[in-house]
Amino acid sequence: MWKRIVPWVALGLLLFSVVACSLSDLSSRLATPDAAEPATAPTQTPVVVVLTPTPLPAGIAAAADVEEQLVISVYAQVSPGVVCITAADQFGECIGSGFVVDLEGHIVTNNHVAKADPDLLVTLADEHTVPARVVGADAGSDLAVLQIDIPSEELTVVRLGESSSLRVGQRAIAIGNPFGLERTVTTGVISSLGRTLPRDDSDFQIAQLIQTDAAINPGNSGGPLLNSQGEVIGVNTAIRSLTGVNSGVGFAIPVDIVRRVVPELIDLGRYRHPWVGVTGSSLSPEMVEIMELPVETGVLVFQVEPDSPASKAGLRGGDTDVVISGRPMRQGGDILVAIGGIEVKDFDDLVNYLASFTSVGDSISLTIVRDGVERKVELVLEERPSNR
Repeated sequence: MWKRIVPWVALGLLLFSVVACSLSDLSSRLATPDAAEPATAPTQTPVVVVLTPTPLPAGIAAAADVEEQLVISVYAQVSPGVVCITAADQFGECIGSGFVVDLEGHIVTNNHVAKADPDLLVTLADEHTVPARVVGADAGSDLAVLQIDIPSEELTVVRLGESSSLRVGQRAIAIGNPFGLERTVTTGVISSLGRTLPRDDSDFQIAQLIQTDAAINPGNSGGPLLNSQGEVIGVNTAIRSLTGVNSGVGFAIPVDIVRRVVPELIDLGRYRHPWVGVTGSSLSPEMVEIMELPVETGVLVFQVEPDSPASKAGLRGGDTDVVISGRPMRQGGDILVAIGGIEVKDFDDLVNYLASFTSVGDSISLTIVRDGVERKVELVLEERPSNR
């Protein structure tokens, strides 16, 4: 019996010893040092940390691969339908881009590309170069249609998507010929929507543009801006830069505008822009305060053009010249606050609505404020004069 008890007693003594040591150590850590004998800080043992690369989780690595494969797939699908547009006297140097939209050889590009030279050539992805003729062109949207004579089996048609449901932050993929480097792909996102750009040859603006940070440079003009499905969502048209090269701010004509303009370019050789016939300005806080206006947003009508739809509908322009913030203006005119039941906060809203939702001959309802009273005015849109 004693042989059984002895080992257990020994084990108990050992455990008691360990606990006692631990409690003694804990007591010494918590005790307040004697004032006469300052406590000596324990010597710290350096800790050596060895950093080793942590592999990406399988899900993240797979996601990166998926993104790469998406761009690779879109490029493989669309690039055969993207063409290099060359001037006859600059053979081999792309002055712009374009893309095939049907088996009849129609190619969409920019107006400023189509008008760059009277004798244009188109080079396909297989390096086959053929003459091109301009079927129709429109400076107001900066769109043009070329046509080449080539067997349909040698053409790759690029699919058109839609742009009405685009959202800021969506992926944007551009394919074109920047600086003559054929069929170059760049990627980015949609940075903003509904932009307008002034024209050098007119007081009217190019409407409803998509802003993107996908690199767009000289030679990209006329090439497609694509979504993740490889569908055209816009036609690359311009950059905003002080140096003439990409600075992260590029613009594309939305494909919904392309769908409106291109059929008329093919059928008529031109596009009939709907026209109201007013000049004016977006309201500013200074205008509202100085003119004592009854609303804070909208478009103040400065002038109504003679014999225009606005004139026939009875819209009124200003009757007194003023200068506000250094800008000459006219006060006393109607204030446009809505069109077709949609609020007009500034002049861009008016321009974009007309470009996106109306055609020549349409009857539209304008909501205006006149003498402090809101009223409705019906107006029939006419074609913008050809010299505008």
